Amino acid sequence: MNQIISDLLNYLTYPFVRYALIVGVLISLCSSLLGVTLVLKRFSFIGDGLSHVAFGALSIATILHLTDTMILVLPITVLCAIILLQTGQNAKIRGDAAIAMISVGALAIGYLLMNIFSASANISGDVCSTLFGSTSILTLKKEEVVLCIVLSVVVVSAFIFFYNKIFSVTFDENFARAVGTKAKAFNLLIATIIAVIIVLAMNLVGSLLISALVIFPALSAMRVFKSFKSVTICSAVLSVLSALFGMLLSIVAGTPVGSTIVAMDILMFIIFSIIGKQKR
Repeated sequence: MNQIISDLLNYLTYPFVRYALIVGVLISLCSSLLGVTLVLKRFSFIGDGLSHVAFGALSIATILHLTDTMILVLPITVLCAIILLQTGQNAKIRGDAAIAMISVGALAIGYLLMNIFSASANISGDVCSTLFGSTSILTLKKEEVVLCIVLSVVVVSAFIFFYNKIFSVTFDENFARAVGTKAKAFNLLIATIIAVIIVLAMNLVGSLLISALVIFPALSAMRVFKSFKSVTICSAVLSVLSALFGMLLSIVAGTPVGSTIVAMDILMFIIFSIIGKQKR
């Protein structure tokens, strides 16, 4: 045990490890805040759909040899998030069908383009790293960390400032419209924020595992707490702890970062499910 603690303290002396922990905690915090809203609005899998869109956009950015992929990936992901939320209200194409269409389509086109316009000798390795996460979280530059901090502050500030409006739109959108709340504008805000979170989280857990950051903390908190505020706070705490312990464990044990964080989220869900049953 002393050896593990000693190794951790040694790793923490390296700036790239501290950068990774800061980014991981911030992304997890932002994911958990919107996760509760998405679960309650029955849009849990929008994170999965948008992550596949981000993968397709990243493939295009790679083909175009863009040095800053965020320039292309972020606008495309935001646009698709807006389309998904708008289409989800359509009686002809329900939310789950719209997510499935865009998700599968973007994933297929992204992989197809990467094969046709191959810019790497190891396509399979690149695809696997993008889908399941890679060690790129441990090679973050200072500028990328600053960008993540700025975007995270914007996301958290927007959630806190518009908390009451997001609450009303989440539980009863029709009533919110009736009392004068611009539900469409706040749905747009939610879509934009979740798209930003998805793009930031790709380096942390990969595009296939992003949904876990959004769904598991919220569902875990709902096992024990009932009020929106309590669930949101608990979800944020659980998400941050899972990310922190998951990243530290992955560094010490040499396991994949994304998968280890998701495993911690699953463990938290199991623990809170047991607590919830005992409480009832």
